[in-house]
Amino acid sequence: MKGQKSSRVDLLEKKVKALIGVVQQLLDENAYLKDLAVGTLETIKLMPDYEEAIEKLKAEMVRKSSETKETESVEETSN
Repeated sequence: MKGQKSSRVDLLEKKVKALIGVVQQLLDENAYLKDLAVGTLETIKLMPDYEEAIEKLKAEMVRKSSETKETESVEETSN
């Protein structure tokens, strides 16, 4: 019986170590993707017409937001 408990403990320890390895790999990959995203953003900021594109995106978001609010208010009044 003691041998069975020992082997079960060993198996669980291996599984925990494997899970720790997977989590560490995910954390490393997450850090890499963060660095990649920041680098890409900084590169895009250096491109010509960046500010103009940002302003267009802001205007588009405001327009879509107002359309969504209008649609919601129409749906509420129809109910």
